Amino acid sequence: MLNVSTQELDASPLGSPRDPVDVEQAEAALVEHYQRLVRIAYLVLPPSLGRNRRVLTAHALVQGSLPRRRTSGGGVPGARRAEDAVDPGYAYVRGEVLRQALIAGLPLWRRALPRRAQFPPLLPQVWGLRLFPRAGGADELALDQRLSALSGPARAVYVLRGLERQGDAEVLRVLGAAGVARDEARAALADADEVPALYALLDSPEFDPCSLQARPPDLMRRRQHGRAALAALAAALVCGTLLGLPGDGWGRGGAAAPSYARNPAAEAALDPAKLRRVPAGYWQVSTRTDFSVWPVRGALADDRALLRRALAVWARPGPSVRSSATPGTPVGPPMGSPQLLYAGEVDGSRIVLLHDGLRAVRYAEPRAGTAGAALDFARTDGADAIGSAALVLSRTTANVRYLTAPWVRETAVRDLLAPAKEPWRLGRDADGVTEPLLSPAQAQGCTAWNTLQVRDATGVRLLADLGELAPARLTSGPPSTPKDVTGKDASGGSARELWARAACRLTAVRSHGVRSVNAWAFAQQRLPEGEGRAAWVCARAETWRGSGSRVLAQFQVPAPGVAAAVVARAEESPACGVREPRVLAGVLWQAKSGHWYVLAAGSGEFTSLRTTGGVKGEAEGRLLAVRAKAGARADLDGTLSNGTRVGALR
Repeated sequence: MLNVSTQELDASPLGSPRDPVDVEQAEAALVEHYQRLVRIAYLVLPPSLGRNRRVLTAHALVQGSLPRRRTSGGGVPGARRAEDAVDPGYAYVRGEVLRQALIAGLPLWRRALPRRAQFPPLLPQVWGLRLFPRAGGADELALDQRLSALSGPARAVYVLRGLERQGDAEVLRVLGAAGVARDEARAALADADEVPALYALLDSPEFDPCSLQARPPDLMRRRQHGRAALAALAAALVCGTLLGLPGDGWGRGGAAAPSYARNPAAEAALDPAKLRRVPAGYWQVSTRTDFSVWPVRGALADDRALLRRALAVWARPGPSVRSSATPGTPVGPPMGSPQLLYAGEVDGSRIVLLHDGLRAVRYAEPRAGTAGAALDFARTDGADAIGSAALVLSRTTANVRYLTAPWVRETAVRDLLAPAKEPWRLGRDADGVTEPLLSPAQAQGCTAWNTLQVRDATGVRLLADLGELAPARLTSGPPSTPKDVTGKDASGGSARELWARAACRLTAVRSHGVRSVNAWAFAQQRLPEGEGRAAWVCARAETWRGSGSRVLAQFQVPAPGVAAAVVARAEESPACGVREPRVLAGVLWQAKSGHWYVLAAGSGEFTSLRTTGGVKGEAEGRLLAVRAKAGARADLDGTLSNGTRVGALR
């Protein structure tokens, strides 16, 4: 079996942990890995702080982890495994975050000098709101409870093993650098072994302090405490302003609009009678084919009370409402009267689906009562006929139902992990609501990856559920000419085989507001020692908001059933896209003989490749294979046809 040792890490191990660390180097690592560092801090901080303070403290620790001047990365043994090799700047910042997070979990003693990390953070601060990550499932809750029973060093062990893929030797080294005594660190290793290795759950929204929900604090207590101060301040303000202004300073001639409840436009947006309703069949004569021409559907489309509740919760969600939004989606009230897409009862819940031109909004409440209502937002502006082919209508623990567009003629289910298997029919009712299908969005493993296959008048598409209202379109091929992954010819078959190896890596872009994901096999490489042919794949996820794109470079060994290894990743990078279709990536790979090699491949624009640092070598063309040692660290770059030298994806 082939062994890729840099899975989930950047392609070429950069630098040496003994090298000095510049402020600029640490800052670059902090900016690039900010979300990951904040997640590490949040997981290591003690749950006794409360979720709101843990969120703010985690951000404060990461933002305060930069060195004040050029400093040493610390003494580290030279021989390290490839999975333990990280960029020195990132290693320094991560060590500082861990050290401060462990300090924050220490109790305050009367005779001990308190440390800054033990107090609430100075910055960031949020007034009048409580912030906390989006709720996960029962598994995430159980894991959080198990972690809360561990000590700070034991939680750090679990995080370093699960998120950072560190071996125990490297975990002990990192804990030692963070100030944990060796005996205490070894005890933490043993304690962490008592918690099941559910490491995939650490990437869930339950532990993502960068994707937050906001709720008000105890409003009664805040009002009681501030009543006297506000009265005094208001009196002083009124008196001072009236004395300083000639004539009528305030009054009906002012520029401020009335409060929301008295604003006629806002009141109209909350009136179910003013909801925009598109008649059936209008899409066939309209010049547009998107959400704006979806007809009204559902047995409860005339339930005024239900629609009024949905609009009211959208405008002013109460503290008991479970709310979620894809990144970059505004969650404010409707901007005028929205369009009603659906209102009906599905899976024991009353569901209302609305659209205001920018967002799709889903309101759900139990069949009996309104306790436990949910409100979900997803940005959908600029949707075309394919992007508006379906919306998630209902989501249970394992299944999902879609509401399909009126121009969708057939629906089916295709398992990405079984490229040779034919799709099977997915039934729909008269309103276009599909039967439930098993969704991979909340699955813990990756034994199947069901996608929704839709057929319209122009072709067949694949849509993947990534945990949001709008499914993401899957394509394959060069960024300039991506194709759908549903053809039955030879090229379509190879595209399905490519996605069969890459599908499990879609978890890296889950709940990220993704509009489409394109997978492109940019190079094929014969492995050293005659071990077959490997594929280099670049997967690029584009978002509805435009920004926040994610790029994953993957290495697929010639072993059927083995998932691709992510060897490099980047955010906000033009690589592998229409603007900059080139990509270069590398990996440290071990042959069956035990020998190690640095392998690298670039897209067609590269004419030569080179490695420097711990491994030196170069090759003409866009493929490179250089003999190396275990744990070797190297820098990778390449030369384009115009003579420009560019670095690897990172």
